[in-house]
Amino acid sequence: MNLHRMLRARAEAGRPVRVGLIGAGKFGSMFLSQARATPGLHLVGIADLSVARARAALKRTGWEEERIAPGPAEALAAGRTFLTEDSGRLLAEGGIEVIVEATGDPAAGIAHALAAVGHGVSIVMVNVEADALAGPLLARRARAAGVVYSLAYGDQPALICELVDWARAAGFEVVAAGKGTKYLPAYHASTPETVWRHYGFSPEQVASGDYNAKMFNSFLDGTKSAIEMAAVANATGLRAAADGLAFPPCGAGELAEVLRPQSEGGALSLKGQVEVISSLRRDGTPVADDLRFGVFVVFAAPSDYSARCFREYGLKTDSSGRHSALYRPYHLIGMELGISVASVALRREPTGAAHAFLADVAAVAKRDLRPGERLDGEGGTTVWGRLVPAPRSLAEGTLPIGLASGVRLVRPVRAGAAVGYADVALDEAAPAVRVRRELEGTCR
Repeated sequence: MNLHRMLRARAEAGRPVRVGLIGAGKFGSMFLSQARATPGLHLVGIADLSVARARAALKRTGWEEERIAPGPAEALAAGRTFLTEDSGRLLAEGGIEVIVEATGDPAAGIAHALAAVGHGVSIVMVNVEADALAGPLLARRARAAGVVYSLAYGDQPALICELVDWARAAGFEVVAAGKGTKYLPAYHASTPETVWRHYGFSPEQVASGDYNAKMFNSFLDGTKSAIEMAAVANATGLRAAADGLAFPPCGAGELAEVLRPQSEGGALSLKGQVEVISSLRRDGTPVADDLRFGVFVVFAAPSDYSARCFREYGLKTDSSGRHSALYRPYHLIGMELGISVASVALRREPTGAAHAFLADVAAVAKRDLRPGERLDGEGGTTVWGRLVPAPRSLAEGTLPIGLASGVRLVRPVRAGAAVGYADVALDEAAPAVRVRRELEGTCR
């Protein structure tokens, strides 16, 4: 509750928090729209593979041309922002305290996080793909270097972590936590060619907007949900069910009844697990009061007295009166990212960070795959990502979705089966592969 006051104090002292941004896509642009209006923040620089795209993002979000500096020295001296294609230059010359990694590419995210650690710069990891692939190792490296590694507030994983922390700090047992999405089983086979039909978007809508088919398909086919829930599990200690996400249809008013263990009449395999609820019933009809864009935590009363207080203060509970839920119906994506930047810089506290490797995301074949084919990764035509407990992925040697892009199959994989390391020709010398192998080695 003090972040705004702390930011204003930095502004009044002439020492705004110096932040850099890598990746000027949609998430980065949403951050830019708010950073220009936040006292105590100085966006020193933006690194993007296209300086023209970064410049367009600034213009689109209301930044004046005169606020763009020719280089880091001018940016630092005059409170302006420089643009570069070289993230290394931003880290080395920008004098920044916090770097925001918003590329969405897991290999790039790992490289940028390690480079930031090397420069003594804290990291806000928007790139949840990188976090799901190697977050526990990246967070450990950051802690050892005396910098902060954090999930990104405004994105659903960090908001879920906040709800879990609230429940536990208040003395409640967390039964389940997660988010909502639009889900039907058939969506697992969706491809970038079919995704717009599932969303009901017309060709005219797609042509007129900033729509990335693979990104939207990752939201739909279950991959993004699995990646985000892996990040939550690894940050909170909640577990993944043995068979992954079940996507039970559930509205906000049904959370406490549906998201309790099967032994108590609910849908959960485990008490204390991550789950994603669907805004659609299995017949395709909409769920009333859905949480498609929201997050939630389901918690249990620790005593009869606490359960009585639930009744007295109007909490909606399950039939036993002992389970209730707190939820947030929306998340504002990059527009809330400044909360992470301020927390990391001013409190030295992450808004969620991996502490253990408990959950993983396995690449699963969308169709029968043949030797010689190349996998096209998250949101593509060949594989989708399924949440699995990390011990299972390690024991079975499954290929993580974060390494399933551009690799060639050497063995056939049937539709619905997990792709294994042994099924692909993987470049073991690639930096992201080495980091992932190091993480796996610490868990065996």
